[in-house]
Amino acid sequence: MLNMKYLEELEEYMKSGNMEEDFKWSGEERRQEMLEFLEKLMELGELADTTATAIIFKGSQLGALFGKTATEQK
Repeated sequence: MLNMKYLEELEEYMKSGNMEEDFKWSGEERRQEMLEFLEKLMELGELADTTATAIIFKGSQLGALFGKTATEQK
């Protein structure tokens, strides 16, 4: 389920400017697809932050301060 290689390739694709270049030369349908992909990626980034916080602090004293308990489930 976790694919670090894909994330690293995606990071390189964006950092290199290749994604911007592809966007520039793509048709309207492909551009829309790329924008939707980036929007979903940003949503997942927010979810990853929330999940990491829950995993790290669940059951800890600091977690208790923020209302996270060891038995709390989603």
